[in-house]
Amino acid sequence: MKNFEERLERLEDLGGKIRQSDIPLDEALKAFEEGIKLARSLEKELEKTESRIEILMNDPGAKADEKPELSLFDD
Repeated sequence: MKNFEERLERLEDLGGKIRQSDIPLDEALKAFEEGIKLARSLEKELEKTESRIEILMNDPGAKADEKPELSLFDD
């Protein structure tokens, strides 16, 4: 399986391809279907990564309903 960055780049390429005015409809539909599958897989991977970050940012004694403190990313 390709890494996240490669799949994201492919999704961006597909988006550009679909925007072309001279692309046949069946080719555009195939690109759209592939793009939807890629977008869903990327979203799942981001959700998993977000969950891991939340676990790492919380101390082991934190309650499950507490939000992690992300002061590292605050302005």
